[in-house]
Order: sequence, then structure tokens, then C-alpha cells
Amino acid sequence: MASDSLANLRERLLSFARERGWEQFHTPKNLCCALSVEVAELLEHFQWAPTGADQTRDEIKQEQLADEIADVLIYVVRLADVLGIDPIDAADKKLVRNALKYPVDRAKGNATKYSEL
Repeated sequence: MASDSLANLRERLLSFARERGWEQFHTPKNLCCALSVEVAELLEHFQWAPTGADQTRDEIKQEQLADEIADVLIYVVRLADVLGIDPIDAADKKLVRNALKYPVDRAKGNATKYSEL
């Protein structure tokens, strides 16, 4: 299936919530809480894996990871919509700021925080 645009996904998620009368529950706090839970569920798949272990080879694991990533994306898109934030525009602006904080000549191959470079 071809990937839909983020705007199309946002519209489908809004329609899904409206059809079920869930907009009343989709407050920024509730969406942030739900997002946090879904990120934790994604992390759970890697919790006891040795550092650097490839946990994605198993087809069942891949499907479970895809479901968790979908849940995270759904809540991020709903939260952005409720807050009136365009996530693509926000990401573009953040990349520009990060490029300034992490210049290639100092950050390449280095996991140090920008304030310590």
C-alpha cells in the first residue's frame, strides 16, 4: 500500500475520533500520556536485548514493532493536530536548529550533547 500524506493521515485520524465521539478525550495531556505509553510499549521490545542486538529479523517481531510505531505516529499526529502544529514544518525548523547546534566538523561520529561539543 502506498504511503499516504501526513495531512491525509491527520484527516483520517480526526474522522476516526469524531465518528466515535472521542474528541472530548483527545486533550493535549491525554494524548501525551497515551503517546508516552505507546513509546514505552515500543521500547519494551528492546528492553533486555544486548546493546546493538538486531531484534527486527523475526517476522512476528517486525509486525509487533510496526504496530507500536503506528501507535506512536497516530498519537503524535493527533497531538499535533489538537495543538495546531504542522509536524513537518516543526521538524524542518528543528533540523535547521539542530544543524547549527551539531556542526558536522564537531559532531560527526560523536554522541556528545551539543553543549559539550
